[in-house]
Amino acid sequence: MSIPRHLIICLLLSSTFQSSIYRLSYSYQVKQSPEVVEAYRVCKQFERLLSESQDFERAYEATFSKNVARRRAIAIADGEFGSLDFTGIDDETLISAYKKRMQIFYLLLPLASPDNEKEETLFFPQDINQILDRKPPHMAQEFRSYAAQLKRDVLHFHEHLEHLSARYPAVAERIRKFKVDARAVQIELPGEYMVKPQHGSARGGILSKEEAYYEIGGYTVIREDGQMRIVGIKFFNKLF
Repeated sequence: MSIPRHLIICLLLSSTFQSSIYRLSYSYQVKQSPEVVEAYRVCKQFERLLSESQDFERAYEATFSKNVARRRAIAIADGEFGSLDFTGIDDETLISAYKKRMQIFYLLLPLASPDNEKEETLFFPQDINQILDRKPPHMAQEFRSYAAQLKRDVLHFHEHLEHLSARYPAVAERIRKFKVDARAVQIELPGEYMVKPQHGSARGGILSKEEAYYEIGGYTVIREDGQMRIVGIKFFNKLF
């Protein structure tokens, strides 16, 4: 599996993960609107849920857009599945593939930057490298099979992590430290300026023309059916 370009920065900088966390914290001076407060809250919720179990789907279902058409657009725009004709691929398959692809990425992070060649061989045996090197199909007709394989890949990667964690204390400590550091990241409301919505982006069909949205850290957040929902994420580039 090729790592999504919009998240690759986390692997390039992951060696600093053990010692540095980017914090967004400000003193409370300016009173923000209820909408902004809720937008920040949903971003914090995503980070909290992900830090608890590395379960991307759980965090996604709790905080991302509930609109199926928008979820489909997010999967196409951010899943980096290539230049396929997606019209013949059903929503469930496409959205599931996006979530599984992202899940593999987050499972990978605690193993990033092995300390030596022995660890690298242990962390990334041939079967795991095959998962990481897996690329989307060139033909839309093969996408359903690809999505099914991603589900199997996630299960296999989970088993690999559990095996390593049970057998090697250093791996268990990596996973524990990853979760602790992720929980320590703070996204706080700015106190010195008012947060204003942006307009005009229709990226990949995710947003309608002139739809209001907020960029908070690495998140894109909108109001959908009366609630603030995440519609884009690049948040690991602020964790490292």
